[in-house]
Amino acid sequence: MKLDKTSRVKGRLELSNSKLNTILEITNAINENSSKHALFSILKKVLVEDLNIGSFTLFTYNEKWRVSLNESVEASILDKIDIQKVEKSFKEIEILNSTTISGLECFDIVIPVYHNEKPLAYLLLADLEDEKIEISPIIKHLKFIQTLANIIVVALENKRLTKEYIKQIAVKKELELAQNMQSLLFPRDLPNSKDLEVKAYYEPHNEVGGDYYDVVELSDYRMAITIADVSGKGMPAALLMANFQANLRALLNITSDLKELVRLCNNKVIESANYEKFITLFICIFDSKNKTLEYLNAGHQPGILKNNKKFKLLNQGCTVLGMFDELPKVTSEIIQLGPHSTLLCFTDGLSELEDANSLQLEVEGLQDIMNSAKSINELQISLEDKIEELKEGSALEDDITFLLAEFLR
Repeated sequence: MKLDKTSRVKGRLELSNSKLNTILEITNAINENSSKHALFSILKKVLVEDLNIGSFTLFTYNEKWRVSLNESVEASILDKIDIQKVEKSFKEIEILNSTTISGLECFDIVIPVYHNEKPLAYLLLADLEDEKIEISPIIKHLKFIQTLANIIVVALENKRLTKEYIKQIAVKKELELAQNMQSLLFPRDLPNSKDLEVKAYYEPHNEVGGDYYDVVELSDYRMAITIADVSGKGMPAALLMANFQANLRALLNITSDLKELVRLCNNKVIESANYEKFITLFICIFDSKNKTLEYLNAGHQPGILKNNKKFKLLNQGCTVLGMFDELPKVTSEIIQLGPHSTLLCFTDGLSELEDANSLQLEVEGLQDIMNSAKSINELQISLEDKIEELKEGSALEDDITFLLAEFLR
């Protein structure tokens, strides 16, 4: 009798040591960054060889449910299992005495694996044939099996999340670099002379955006002022806009005839975007000697000119760039400027900002702000304050850009 008791105690100690060694083996494998296949192989070996469980299936989730481990369960049975119903039905370990879920009738126990209230896996176990439930290895070692499944599946999920986090950091660094590179495309020094003063504002929807503005000196008394907007957002729009900026600056060295210029720009956009994206463009040339402003609007928001205390919307031009091989009609307009005339150029991200009543700022709202400002500095501050005010009530939906120019004499 004493020998039997000693033998049973030794057996339990050996089993306990075996379980501890298994957990240690799995922990070491995790620390050594072993593959999913290696970890699942350990689990399979324990279930089959150590615990004598001959039939089981492990479903795991990574974007979709899939079978990660299977032993002696026919594919035809697995095909019947509606894993979404399993997900809805089982939150804790359950003995499958009876179930209405097709395919589960050949299993005895389901072990769910959760992490942060999210289901990651379901281990479905079946006893060997003719096994009595009171001596079933599943029942005897249920907590141990659950522990192993949890350790392995949660470790793999943490590994996946770590990889995803590292990838996100890499993407963020790339976007920060792209943002720094894009900032170099905008003019560092805006004109501030006896004839012209220019102010600008730019805020992308994401780290990078598709809005662009520029000021290019053509001669001692002629200055090109431009603003543009690429269809779409993010990196693709930013890349196309960088390409457009380079082309526009190069073309301004060839011609300052606005009609010819936009035709050439249209060809360049088609070459770059292959009709898949388009660009709206507003460009004007200020002649300080003759006090004139020539402009052309290619499908862009109208520039708002306050000239001799009267407002004029600058909408003469043509359609957007990049849509047609030949621009159907191209016109420009020359305006005689009075002293202290003010021009506001902007993208639709500004005019489409909404207040608490979902009313957009629009051209009328921008004109009201221009009317109230006594100087270009005050106008810049008023516009930036209005942007901050309207952004508080709603998420930024688009890039926001404006360019101010005051023609002083």
